[in-house]
Amino acid sequence: MQIFPVSSAEDEAAFYQLPLSIYKNDANWIQPLDKDVAEVFDPKKNKSFRHGSLQRWILKNKASETIGRIAAFINKKYRNKGDDVTVGGVGFFECINEQAAADLLLNTAKEWLQQQGMQAMDGPINFGERDRWWGMVTKGFMEPLYCMNYNPPYYVTLFENYGFKIFFEQVCLSMDPKSPLDKKMWNRHDAIEADKDFSAAHLQKNNLEKYAKDFAVVYNKAWAGHGGLKEMGHEQVLIMFKKMKPVMDEKILHYAYYKGEPIAIFINIPDLNQWFKYLNGKFGLLQKLKFLWVKQFKKNKKFTGLVFGVVPEWHGKGVDAYIIGESAKYVQSAASPYTEYEMQWIGDFNPKMLNIATGLGDVHRSRNLCTYRYLFDRSKEFKRHPIL
Repeated sequence: MQIFPVSSAEDEAAFYQLPLSIYKNDANWIQPLDKDVAEVFDPKKNKSFRHGSLQRWILKNKASETIGRIAAFINKKYRNKGDDVTVGGVGFFECINEQAAADLLLNTAKEWLQQQGMQAMDGPINFGERDRWWGMVTKGFMEPLYCMNYNPPYYVTLFENYGFKIFFEQVCLSMDPKSPLDKKMWNRHDAIEADKDFSAAHLQKNNLEKYAKDFAVVYNKAWAGHGGLKEMGHEQVLIMFKKMKPVMDEKILHYAYYKGEPIAIFINIPDLNQWFKYLNGKFGLLQKLKFLWVKQFKKNKKFTGLVFGVVPEWHGKGVDAYIIGESAKYVQSAASPYTEYEMQWIGDFNPKMLNIATGLGDVHRSRNLCTYRYLFDRSKEFKRHPIL
């Protein structure tokens, strides 16, 4: 086996094409859009390059067939609560089921990170935000959500045999959205609804600026500072909403207000992978036309939760039940096409948010992803991510 840095168009093509052979017999794998993966490695599109760098490698066997790949990166902004070491990242790992091959990929990444002054590596993670390509599936090997990592079960063994340990678990929760909410939930909802100081609304595409501002208010109070999440300006949210606009379903993006001030958000979108799985990773002109056709004629029965947040001063006062009930009025109606619901991951280090999410109703853990950590000093005590 020989390992090579990605340094040419041919190497890059091999890097992107390897998953096609790894997952050729896996019916649950959905090929990511090439452009979504490529943006991670494009300094013009990934702002992480402003305060970090990366290197990629491909691994070939004696027959010059690509059998593995990995990326390693440093990001000066990447830090978790309680970290007492400098931490780099590895991601976009793909490999045949052979420990020696995995070890060669991981050793190469480790040596590069050590040269950059790192003392540990987390993986598999993204060179960028945590809402994409983050963590390894350890339970629930089913179709991935859009921009969610997916891997064969044997990757867990390859990582753990190398010496990685679980730094934190990423919990995904699912429920039957048509299942009736229990009476206690509706009682709490009705008590809030009866107070005219409270109101609720779903997003309207013709007024994105207002809803971007309201999102930023709630998000920054409820989420910023948790697990490395940064504050978001309403301009940043507006850009995100404009990108989402073509696939938004207004009726599943809910807001709650008290005397006109935003106090809770429940942000959901259709799972794009249920449409993109027909495009074989491409998104050129022909695929865009096909996407429009698929979107029009193939009902998407699955939607996914992106953000559920209540500002801290309203925790435990029934606002969560209020916004859930308002959402249920549509989702559980005959007009709604949705029969499957899954929330994006919540870290096990954030029990408050897990408790809020499990309060949605008859919720179960649908899958786990894990962020692993490997300490270069093997004598140093390993510590999991602290509880927030």
